[in-house]
Amino acid sequence: MKKKFWTAFLISLVCFSIIFTIAGKYLSDNNIVDFSQEDDSEDEFKDEILFLFMGIDANGGIEKIKENRNKEGDRYIETGNRTDTMMLCKFNFKTGETNILSIPRDTRVRIRGRKNEYKINAAYSYGGPYLAVDTVKDFLNIDLKYYVTVDYLAVKEIVDAIGGIKIDVPQDMKHNDIPSLRINIKKGFQTLDGDKAIEFLRYRGYKEADIGRIKAQQMFIKEFIKQVLKPKNIIKLPKMINAYFDYIDTNIPLNSMVKAVTNANKLNMENVKTETIPGDGKKIGKEDFWIYDENKTKELTDEMFEDFLIK
Repeated sequence: MKKKFWTAFLISLVCFSIIFTIAGKYLSDNNIVDFSQEDDSEDEFKDEILFLFMGIDANGGIEKIKENRNKEGDRYIETGNRTDTMMLCKFNFKTGETNILSIPRDTRVRIRGRKNEYKINAAYSYGGPYLAVDTVKDFLNIDLKYYVTVDYLAVKEIVDAIGGIKIDVPQDMKHNDIPSLRINIKKGFQTLDGDKAIEFLRYRGYKEADIGRIKAQQMFIKEFIKQVLKPKNIIKLPKMINAYFDYIDTNIPLNSMVKAVTNANKLNMENVKTETIPGDGKKIGKEDFWIYDENKTKELTDEMFEDFLIK
């Protein structure tokens, strides 16, 4: 099966740290939403929040996935879509500190209801976002409740909305797998439009393969955040919000999230820590897996997500 290699990495912080921070100010200043009113949801987020971001290739069909889940009413609903990108993100509203842990999609883990160990990206296919959340929760021993699932089309929409992203491409990127995937980007500093940004994020022809791609993603999002936060891009907020609602599914209560973010003392995007689940690649049978290092992974999660560890 031909796969599209992309990431929801940049959208994750854009949608949470950026869009909701700016949107809260924008909507409040323009009296579109009154945040002084109480809502019925419990205030889940005081100083920080932990959530799982997942990127899927739904090709614009994320609304159907949401409809099917709501229609069935079960916690686990088969979607048929595997996640191509997964990351665990902790954001501190007061300090602006952000911890991001990338989880390679081939990480070999146990999935609830399955006898054998599988690639972690299969969890979303077998049971949708909640099974993916529970899989990461079991895998890392983390008190995880919330998720955001992103369709890759949001990448193009948001990048185009801000007029492109300026970035120093680390190497020539070329890949031809017509019609599913064609990449052609030259090395060097340049402005990428939405289509080229997707190409950049899908490319995995690095010496370290998927791990190299994750490193490129981590570099990309830091640069992208800086550019989105420029004052000139605030007026482009409506287009970014449209992309959010069209291509993203989340169980984070909107009112609680917006109020929490708008009460943040500062947003320090320079203080973003990015890590990747440590381990090594290994072929088991006909499958390529990422075998995580249990001790190093525990040390990393203890350091990055101390307040959310299950005791």
